[in-house]
Amino acid sequence: MKKFGVFSTSRVYLVLLTVITSPSFIAFPAFSETTKGERDTPMPTAALQDSVNESPSSNTTDNSYFTLGEVVVTGSATGPLKSQDVLTSVDILGADVVEKQNVDYTWQLFRQAPGVMTTNFNQGGISGEFSFRGFNGEGEINGIKLLIDGIPSNTNSGDMEYLDMIFPLDIQSIEIIRGTNDARYGLHNIAGNANVFTQTGGNYTKARVSYGSFGTVDTQISSGFETGGFSQNYIAAYRESDGYRDHSDLSRYTFAGKWLYSPPSASYKVGLIARLYESEADSPGYLTMDESRSRPKKSPSFSNFDGTERKIKTVSGHFDSDVTSDLFFSLKSYVNKFDQTRFVQFTGAGSQQERIANELHYGAIATLTYRPYLPWFDDFVLEGGLDFQQQENESIRYIGNQRRRQELRRNQEFDFLIYGGFVQAVIKPVHWLKLVPAVRIDSADGELVNRGTDASPNSTVLDLNDYDAIWQPKFSAVITPIDGYSLYGNWGRTFQVGIGAGAYNSGRELEPSINDGWEMGVKLSPVKWVQGRLAYWEQTATDEVRRLFTGSGDSENIGETKRRGFDAQLRANPINPLSIWGAFSWQEGIITKPGPAEADNKNNEIDHIPDYVVSGGIDYDITPELRGSFSIFAQGDYFLDKANSTRQFGDYYLVNLGLFYQLNQYVGLDFQVTNLTDKYYEYVWNAGNTLHSPADGRAFYGALNVEFDLLDKIL
Repeated sequence: MKKFGVFSTSRVYLVLLTVITSPSFIAFPAFSETTKGERDTPMPTAALQDSVNESPSSNTTDNSYFTLGEVVVTGSATGPLKSQDVLTSVDILGADVVEKQNVDYTWQLFRQAPGVMTTNFNQGGISGEFSFRGFNGEGEINGIKLLIDGIPSNTNSGDMEYLDMIFPLDIQSIEIIRGTNDARYGLHNIAGNANVFTQTGGNYTKARVSYGSFGTVDTQISSGFETGGFSQNYIAAYRESDGYRDHSDLSRYTFAGKWLYSPPSASYKVGLIARLYESEADSPGYLTMDESRSRPKKSPSFSNFDGTERKIKTVSGHFDSDVTSDLFFSLKSYVNKFDQTRFVQFTGAGSQQERIANELHYGAIATLTYRPYLPWFDDFVLEGGLDFQQQENESIRYIGNQRRRQELRRNQEFDFLIYGGFVQAVIKPVHWLKLVPAVRIDSADGELVNRGTDASPNSTVLDLNDYDAIWQPKFSAVITPIDGYSLYGNWGRTFQVGIGAGAYNSGRELEPSINDGWEMGVKLSPVKWVQGRLAYWEQTATDEVRRLFTGSGDSENIGETKRRGFDAQLRANPINPLSIWGAFSWQEGIITKPGPAEADNKNNEIDHIPDYVVSGGIDYDITPELRGSFSIFAQGDYFLDKANSTRQFGDYYLVNLGLFYQLNQYVGLDFQVTNLTDKYYEYVWNAGNTLHSPADGRAFYGALNVEFDLLDKIL
């Protein structure tokens, strides 16, 4: 196995050559395929698109998705199936919900989404994650597939650090698909997936400069230029802060360019996206329970040299085409490079660790969508796809003191290849019934070289566990007996394999974890200004694999598990100036059949899963120029380990307020208060004794927003 630098392997050159000479796809119609209402408008070709803004009064039929905010629908008469076609709990956030939020890291935006829990480590670059459907955000089991503009964006562990590249002003929409019946994706798609779509096309310049508590400065500028079938989009952003706690300084910057060409006389698109991101952040460390209550801003002296440096580079090429009037082809390829160095010391009695992760991922996704005219069907679509991802990773750890290395504890290099495909159909025999059968198959291969440690320098080579072909049948249906009322149900199978060293055979081969889930729900709109959704779901897993946070990087099998929950969501616009939304999710995760060494854990709760998540908000247009916003987020408590050996922690609520004033056509001001009540909340984990990481207290932010059409001003 060869060492690799930034885009330095021969296979990466091959992928880049493929990107340049055979432009690969991103489903550009899907960049803005969501709506404030619920109606798609087919477009004549993939290359010739329109968009439509709709009011929230639009009625809804034969679907199960739920929207928040002002979003845009575009579509293609022959384009790929969209997230709205996945008959499960789909939530879509528009740009206006997220683009003016003051957050240190992008995962915090997901608090706006119904049924999503957030885990706030608050340790600098190791800041936190979002999750749902009874999976926690601890990093032991990462059950959410992350995509950015349709590009797979998880690290090998399933973590979501690639989200850091995206700043709020560049987001066009966020789509969250909960459940096991989305056949489009395999690896990490255990409980569902989330796709962040960024701005593409158009003529605009948007800038936002904000300043607030803890010395926080945030600057973002985004521009789009489109003429003659060629569009360019750019985003540059920078954020720095001293942090709420001591030793919490952070600085982050990102730059992205997006170039798309669609000849007016042709029915294809070709494009390229490149992103660069760097960050550096100190870590305040963990406190005892007494310290966290008496001095929550404190950072213990043993954490004075803790911190994280991160560099991310991504390149993706894009192509989509109407092959014929009823056949659409899409292809996308990508290269993702992730480099991170973290210094961390958890307790005064422990040693500082230097944790190095270098990952190079590259792959491609191809999809073919066929929409024949069948006179005996109201609608019929057949879609198939193939994809692969090759990973070349390094995981290295040292024991040290004040960032000076003393002993090598881990030195692993590993290849990981995952490849698969799917076939699905949308069958609508009559206007009130839609059926979506699907099947997906995935397989994996790879090799790990363990180069040993200072204590044991001998190298070993391990093959990947023999996972065989992993079959995942799926089926969904929706019945719409009355316009505005939809009853939907789905069943699906997803899978989980080991991550890091846990995916390789070290003498105790781990089987893939098979996750079977089902859901029943109803989406209703009794009047045009109200939309609601109720759903009950369950998900069971065999041989659930959990990463061990030990020096080996191995995994363990915790046995069979069962997760279940209930979701309720509501959005209402009773009068024009007023918008109200709310969501409640109850969930639980139980170890139903523990591994042979942990029989006492039977019927215990899975750790760090709050029993409820609540979110909601009110927006009111006080005047045509002035808007007020109120939002709340709350979640319940949880146990800290699978033995349920400690008291429960983690319950809290947050209240945020905002005022947004439009001075004129181009300039706006906003003022926001986060954690209005100065509520104490924290992340807690168990290391023999409980370790506590307090989150931010009350904070104030002011911002200047500017938006205009630069191209129009120039011309």
